[in-house]
Amino acid sequence: MKIPLFIELYRALIGTPSISATDAALDQSNESLITMLAGWFRDLGFQVEVQPVPGTRNKFNMLASAGSGPGGLLLTGHSDTVPFDDGRWTRDPFVLSEHDNKLYGLGTADMKGFFAFVLNNLRDIDVASLKKPLYVLATADEETSMAGASYFARSSQLRPDCAIIGEPTSLTPVRAHKGHLSNAVTVMGQSGHSSDPARGVNAIEVMHEAISHLMLLRDTLQTRYHHPAFVIPYPTMNFGHIQCGDAANRICGCCELHMDIRPLPCLTLGDLEELMTDALASVSERWPGRITVSALHPPIPGYECPTDAPMVQVVEKLLGVETEVVNYCTEAPFIQALCPTLVLGPGSINQAHQPDEFIDTAFIKPTRELITQIVQHFCHH
Repeated sequence: MKIPLFIELYRALIGTPSISATDAALDQSNESLITMLAGWFRDLGFQVEVQPVPGTRNKFNMLASAGSGPGGLLLTGHSDTVPFDDGRWTRDPFVLSEHDNKLYGLGTADMKGFFAFVLNNLRDIDVASLKKPLYVLATADEETSMAGASYFARSSQLRPDCAIIGEPTSLTPVRAHKGHLSNAVTVMGQSGHSSDPARGVNAIEVMHEAISHLMLLRDTLQTRYHHPAFVIPYPTMNFGHIQCGDAANRICGCCELHMDIRPLPCLTLGDLEELMTDALASVSERWPGRITVSALHPPIPGYECPTDAPMVQVVEKLLGVETEVVNYCTEAPFIQALCPTLVLGPGSINQAHQPDEFIDTAFIKPTRELITQIVQHFCHH
């Protein structure tokens, strides 16, 4: 079967909704999109494996493979989009529309469009001529839990020479970003009448102690960990939301704080968890069983591809620019566990998650050239 033309590929991808949301009412399966991608890659002569992702609402990864032997190249991206704000879009988010040298639609930049670029390029490649394997991975739930990439990294035997994640980086290669943890710190006190404080345990006061210790940890993170490539060169900690108490004359029985930490690549999730436990240890000893810390979302580790990785030098040379570090999170730390990984793709990150999301058509020609050169370099040499 003939693969549709580039713009028709794009139109079909945008026209197949695959929204990821923590709210079950908005969350959608990506099965239709994955089935469509799988069909196209099979038509190109790729072997295709569709992988159900555990712990999700009917979500799937897809791995398309061509060529054989060790090493090779992995091109990867996520198949889902964020929800859209109905009142702020001026056009149908599921219909690809072109205006003023821009292609509009939900996922045009972030990042369904990447698969249209890849498929369009591969139609001109004889997969039988590949000297090293070429893999294309489409993942599930990147916009919420990153469950697809996380599961793939844990379960795959694949060890390519390198991987490229086609997130919208304006074709600037990205080699590092911070991680992201969001935690709930909960204090269970003992409510009672304010006229007799000794008969209760005030959760607000215990939380005050806990926050004081966490602020000391925040200072420690700032002095102990440093990475000069980042604009903010230390791990940050933010107290974003707190909820507690119900009346001025009652001892507060429960208090919950939501906080986030953005670790540098050199600070592992395990180390950070240990630092949090140590920071709260003395408060927990004073108030046994009253303080719990739980994850609001699955944590994402920091990521860094070594500057001396061969692929960094190859890509920098091809593009004539140096790799950068960024503050937003991607699936890179999971894929990096398999092989050296760069984040590099068409479209601007400024368009991601925005109403009237678009990709500038100026990206079309250089993206085609880049994918051709990268496949040529890593799979034909």
